[in-house]
Amino acid sequence: MKKLATAVFIAVLAVFGGSASGQGAAAKQIKIGVTMPTADHGWMGGANWWAKKAMDDWKKKDPNVDFVFKTSGDVTKQVADVEDMLVQGVNGLVVFPFESAPLTPVVEKAYGKGVYVVVLDRGVTKTVYDVYLSNDDESYARQAMEWIAKELGHKGNVVLIEGVPSVISDLRTKTAKAVAAKYPNMKVLDSQPGYWNKEKAVAVMENYLAKYKNIDAVYTADDDMLEGALQAYKESGRKDIKIMFGGGAKKEEVKRIIDGDPLVRADATYPPDVVASAVSLAVVGLRGRVFEGFYQKKLPLRIILASELITRENAKSYYVPEAVF
Repeated sequence: MKKLATAVFIAVLAVFGGSASGQGAAAKQIKIGVTMPTADHGWMGGANWWAKKAMDDWKKKDPNVDFVFKTSGDVTKQVADVEDMLVQGVNGLVVFPFESAPLTPVVEKAYGKGVYVVVLDRGVTKTVYDVYLSNDDESYARQAMEWIAKELGHKGNVVLIEGVPSVISDLRTKTAKAVAAKYPNMKVLDSQPGYWNKEKAVAVMENYLAKYKNIDAVYTADDDMLEGALQAYKESGRKDIKIMFGGGAKKEEVKRIIDGDPLVRADATYPPDVVASAVSLAVVGLRGRVFEGFYQKKLPLRIILASELITRENAKSYYVPEAVF
């Protein structure tokens, strides 16, 4: 279960945060910079909320931990934010890149200066970090496209809507295309970026609907873009599309599944609280601690959280009406 697996992971980190705060290692004052994209869509809004919660929780547990938190609406500002954090003398850095490649040089600079770096989600293009934390993007895309293929009887025309150009978006797209290529009667007609944004996804979907006379399925790999694709399709009046699959387990989409929406019948988990875990990893790593029962001296270089398929059979266990996302 997504909620259980994530809760267990955070609980393990919290145990070490609690024990660290009562020992000599915790007496050292540490400052951690946390940089991530602005909450410009639902999932990122949830991620921002979890980042703030994690920082507040750590301040209560360890008075010797301080945070510098910045969000950015473009990659240029995010690079400048990281540079500013380095000037402020941060010991640790949690980086959720706006885009992968442009952020890599400044992350490499921080890492080279001995800053403890935790990179998450969209990643960077070099291994210039102490820990990389992400949801399982390959599994996330594979199980989605396999489900689509099965529901279509392994034949039909599919269009993809990609996210912001990044390591994870590229991996999702590559994986989705690879799954479709396994089936001779399935064809990926097109793949264009929607930048994780509902309005931009509306425009992409409108273009697809004008360009292609027959579309059987739409895979957006993100629930915000799914909502944009749904809007464009419903406004078009067309009736040819059989399946729309997003991703991220947004509560509105999970509710669609529960209610038996004919287009949205499945989703995949991609919890935004991964950001809270990244903040915890930065604190734990800077304190020189590891997981309970973990014999290695350092935290793992890469930690990948499982993605799970949501269908009508299990959707109720993923529906949290009061959730931020």
